[in-house]
Amino acid sequence: MKTNRAPDGITRLSRLIALGFSLVAAVTASALMAEASAHDGFGTWDAVRAALIFATTAWLAWGASLALIGVPGRQKSRAYPELSNPQPRTVIVMPICNEDPLSTFARIAAIDRSVAGAGVRADVAVLSDTRDDKAAAEERLAFERLLLETGGEGRTFYRRREQNVGRKAGNIEDFVRTSGSAYDLAVILDADSLMEGEAIRKMVARMQAEPDLGLLQTLPRIIGAHSFFGRALQFAASFHGPVFTRGLARMQGATGPFWGHNAIVRVRAFAESCGLPELSGPPPFGGHILSHDYVEAALLARGGWRVEVDQTIDGSFEEGPENVLSFARRDRRWCQGNLQHARLLFSPGFAGWSRFVFLQNIFAYVVSVLWAAFLVASFIATITAPPPDYFPEPHQLFPQFPNTSTREITMLAFGVVGLLIIPKLTILLGAISSGRVTSFGGAVRTGFSVLAEVLLTTLLAPLMLLYHTRAVLQVLSGQDGGWPANQRGEGMLTLADGWRAARWIVLIGAASLAAVRWIAPDLTIWLLPVGLPMLFAPFLIAWTSRPLTHALFRVPDESAPAPVVLRYREICARWSRSWETETEAAAAPEGAGVLA
Repeated sequence: MKTNRAPDGITRLSRLIALGFSLVAAVTASALMAEASAHDGFGTWDAVRAALIFATTAWLAWGASLALIGVPGRQKSRAYPELSNPQPRTVIVMPICNEDPLSTFARIAAIDRSVAGAGVRADVAVLSDTRDDKAAAEERLAFERLLLETGGEGRTFYRRREQNVGRKAGNIEDFVRTSGSAYDLAVILDADSLMEGEAIRKMVARMQAEPDLGLLQTLPRIIGAHSFFGRALQFAASFHGPVFTRGLARMQGATGPFWGHNAIVRVRAFAESCGLPELSGPPPFGGHILSHDYVEAALLARGGWRVEVDQTIDGSFEEGPENVLSFARRDRRWCQGNLQHARLLFSPGFAGWSRFVFLQNIFAYVVSVLWAAFLVASFIATITAPPPDYFPEPHQLFPQFPNTSTREITMLAFGVVGLLIIPKLTILLGAISSGRVTSFGGAVRTGFSVLAEVLLTTLLAPLMLLYHTRAVLQVLSGQDGGWPANQRGEGMLTLADGWRAARWIVLIGAASLAAVRWIAPDLTIWLLPVGLPMLFAPFLIAWTSRPLTHALFRVPDESAPAPVVLRYREICARWSRSWETETEAAAAPEGAGVLA
């Protein structure tokens, strides 16, 4: 086993800046809240509010610090090592479960062609956990098409597990145990992943040149979005994502992240370090680890292997959810998986930064509960504050209890909003000065896109707060969300769909506004930015799922699609012309190259 390495100077400085900035912002917000409350005496609920605003502001400031650390300096072109012969034995691994076989295998065909064109020699292994026999038969039919398309006999394999123990992580672990010794490196993909051969060549070359590098994570860009929500997410990932990821890379150093796909791992390091235990007790806190990727990154770092993210590698793609409900369903699984990390915080041998990452993962969802608790505490503090030194007029059934200073609260509100908006505006200004906005439609169009994305995020924030709060409470109450099937390609929702999914949000919003207006009207104006989006939640969910013109949220991949994306679309269109007829005729027999 290797030994954990100390962070370098840039990493230490970045961590110090982020932690210092977060602490200063949190102390300032907490002090303003305490000062505002002190006008009428500082009570128990005021202390609770100050503590909650400290924690939530620290979280916002931490996210802002990633952007601020990632902004300085222009993006430099990295000098990648050349891939030398003999090449490492490499396999491209795609675990799948109940995916659309035509589009999935068409992606593999496009990647295989691109990899061959880049001069990389690599096998391909499709690892199926599909349980339905009819769907599995369609996968085998698509596999036969893949072999014909790529001439991949003898280097392209399909394996279907009889039992999907451990889900995706168990699927990959099974492959490593049974076939891993045949390979030095493994490129891990998701079913919706696309990667240029040149990107994979750079990844393989870096792993070949840096023998202590255990995992190299790329930054996937979202492609193919059509809806308002999907295109906003796609724009944010493409425009803001590289800067945030550069900040993350500077901060995490060699103890970087693993996002479970679009990454390359050293098979020996993975086999030695990443055997995942089954946590004791029943789900949601026991059983198989759901958010396995961060745990695997921590295990590699514990074994002394470097884990890095490199946002400069171009040609890494994925798809994203097209509506709020798909996003929320995915978040429910991530919430349960991240809260499981509480079981690992004090496990032996982990690097200190890995433990801190576990804590961040937990806090990413718990912070919504803290925001909700802050709103409740503010309401209680207001209605329990001592009455003013005057007798209310007869018509005032419930007098207004001024227990806060408008000046301090206004400053606090602007500070919180600033932590959300200033990093994005800083990224926009940096992109204008560097000319990066050209590929996003120019400075004016990019500016409108940033503004629209900020407004949309602001409107959806109360909904996500409630979805996250509900998810955390479900997990804490022992409800297992399982591993729901991916809803790829899920499209437009009706207003009825939005109402069925969000009527409970409407009820909470209406009840909250009514209670505050009746009992503590001074707080009504402060609750409107939260309450109104709740009232209109069904409309927001349905409206943001509708297709959006490409005039807004333009990204470079739309005006100049990558060759692998164009090849995938061409193969997918060609295969689809006869796909229905072939699948209805019969499932293909077991073909050559199918792993036992």
